[in-house]
Parts: sequence; C-alpha cells; structure tokens
Amino acid sequence: MPIHYLYLLAAIIAEVIGTSALQASAQFTRFWPSVLVVAGYSASFVFMGYTLKYMPVSIVYAIWSGLGIVFIAIIGYFWFKQSLDAPAIIGLSLIIAGVLVIHLFSNSATH
Repeated sequence: MPIHYLYLLAAIIAEVIGTSALQASAQFTRFWPSVLVVAGYSASFVFMGYTLKYMPVSIVYAIWSGLGIVFIAIIGYFWFKQSLDAPAIIGLSLIIAGVLVIHLFSNSATH
C-alpha cells in the first residue's frame, strides 16, 4: 500500500477518534474526552497534511470526510446507541459508492 494511503488512513482514524471523543466529552465538560478531541483532530490534520504531498486536496478531503462520516455513523449506532433509518443507510451507502468511484476511476486520485 502506498505511503500516502497509510497517511490518509491514519488521518481518518484520528478524525474518527476525535469525533467520537467529541460526543463523549459532553460539550467539553469532561476533561479526558476533551483532550482526546484536540489530540485526535490535531493528529488527523497532520496526517492529512502529509497526504497532500501526494494527492490533490479535493480528493483527500472527499475520501477523509466521506469515510469519516460512515465510520462515525457506525460508531454512533453501536457505541452511542443512535438509530439509523433506511434513508440514512442509503445515504451512507452512496457516500461509500462515491469514495469507491473516486478511488477506482478518477485520474485525479494518485494510485
């Protein structure tokens, strides 16, 4: 796997950790989850910056935000017991399809 995909994966994981901690921080009233929010987003942006050496910002951001949304929805469902109705699942499926189209067919995405 090319290094820029590893950087992008690390950015996505860090963003998902930060966003999950944002929910757990209870509007920044809990200290450690609040620290994890700042650390997660900071690490995410650092890794996104590394990825931008190899891929255009539009592609990086589309993949980072799209997969982040999907992973957060899954974590919200299982960890925070938030519900997902049929339209939400269809929308998340379309996001995944969009990321796949970019990755598999776009000449803008560096392979």
